[in-house]
Amino acid sequence: MGTDRASTGIPGLDEILCGGFRKTHNALVRGPPGAGKTIFGLHFLSAGVDAGETSLYVNLGEPGEYVTETLEAFDLNPAEIHVLDLSPSHDDFAEGENYSVFSNAEVEQPSFIDELRSTVEDLDPDRVLLDPITEFRYLTTDERQFRKHILGLLDFLRASGATVVFTSQASDSLSDDDLQFLTDTVINLDTQIDHSTLFVSKFRGSSYQPGIHSYEITDEGITVYPKLAPESERVQTSEESVRKLTAGIPELDELLKGGLDPGTVTFVSGPTGAGKTTTALQFIKEAAGRGEQSVMYSFEESPRTVRQRSRAISIPIDDMLDRGTLAIEEIAPNEYSANEFTSRVKAAVEEDGVSIVLLDGLEGFKRNLRGFTTDPEDVLLRIVRYLRAAGVSTFITNEVTNITGEFRVTEESVSNLADNIMFLRYVEAESELGKVIGVLKMRTGDFQRSLREFEITQYGLRVGEPLENMQGILTGTPQLQETQSDARAHDGD
Repeated sequence: MGTDRASTGIPGLDEILCGGFRKTHNALVRGPPGAGKTIFGLHFLSAGVDAGETSLYVNLGEPGEYVTETLEAFDLNPAEIHVLDLSPSHDDFAEGENYSVFSNAEVEQPSFIDELRSTVEDLDPDRVLLDPITEFRYLTTDERQFRKHILGLLDFLRASGATVVFTSQASDSLSDDDLQFLTDTVINLDTQIDHSTLFVSKFRGSSYQPGIHSYEITDEGITVYPKLAPESERVQTSEESVRKLTAGIPELDELLKGGLDPGTVTFVSGPTGAGKTTTALQFIKEAAGRGEQSVMYSFEESPRTVRQRSRAISIPIDDMLDRGTLAIEEIAPNEYSANEFTSRVKAAVEEDGVSIVLLDGLEGFKRNLRGFTTDPEDVLLRIVRYLRAAGVSTFITNEVTNITGEFRVTEESVSNLADNIMFLRYVEAESELGKVIGVLKMRTGDFQRSLREFEITQYGLRVGEPLENMQGILTGTPQLQETQSDARAHDGD
């Protein structure tokens, strides 16, 4: 963080603002009731205390008890934050003390402003929170006077060297467009039943991460989850970085002509029970033998089920988990928002050093994540682009509904995201159901066009030789094709 930045006290928000608020500038946090505007501001003040600065909270509307309880509940330095409580008290509503809006402005405004100015001059705060600044509207006689006083207050605070955050109760009935125009930074909050979002609409003199981001308020305070932004392409130069990903099964690696290029996206597609997850885990197992770290995000199966199935076919999953070369995370329905999940993926790559990511269950990915503000395929595209740019190899399992019949690789038009596509297919031959494996696409290399028999055994995966003299395999009902020698023999008979 640069010396010209003041941390918001919320790590994800600092990332969006490229380090935090600009010092001695002001920021408007706006949103509907219950969006967390006050808590956002109190995090900002607490971060100032942590940095050895003086923080002042000017309470214009909240009950004083609520502010104290909030500071204590989130452990936001309640004893070190100075509070100037200018909110209405019980005495203000005593008999004979009620004013109309206009007389209220005429009577109370001078003492109100004087008290605020005197406190700032005596305390000389580095950070100030005005919550909510829209209360000033009721202490002025008209909109012009309101803007004049707000400008004067902001200029006064800037001259004192303070970084200022103020909140606004955004609503259709009371516009705050004038405040947005006067402010250096504008952060917009919104909250729905199942998710909360924010976006920055203005940040004067600085760049920031655009787009709709997510946040949540828990017992630990506020956490912001920035929208995933793909980074610039990483240049791979070392010999280690260009080593192909192999399955350790000669026939399958032969089908791929040596394996998959690292940093590419591979779809493993097929109907239910065909072995999509097992095939992806086979590549992860081989990578684990070289010390590479992988993470599996399971959208449709529990980690317990994954472990049981892997043990049954001799994939040493317990050893991989114990050594830390594999982590399995179950993503339950509505557990994470899209931005929360992408933040987990980013942390796995940048903090844990993961080089392979498995998204197990494309339909579950689209169904389980809550609060999609955009098309799920757009979120998947951002994940894929980020992982590809970071040099991380990605596997995505995709289930197709048809068991036999019409050949289809994906149910949705997402195959364009893939660099490589492997497919599994059920076939019926002589009243028995078997499986085949093939490769449809390898964007960065060549591959065999043949289909091979595929089987899952107690000893692991078995891939056979190319299926020759067969036609109609992809329809699910292959037939033996008569060879020329067979034809001559038949003619001889």
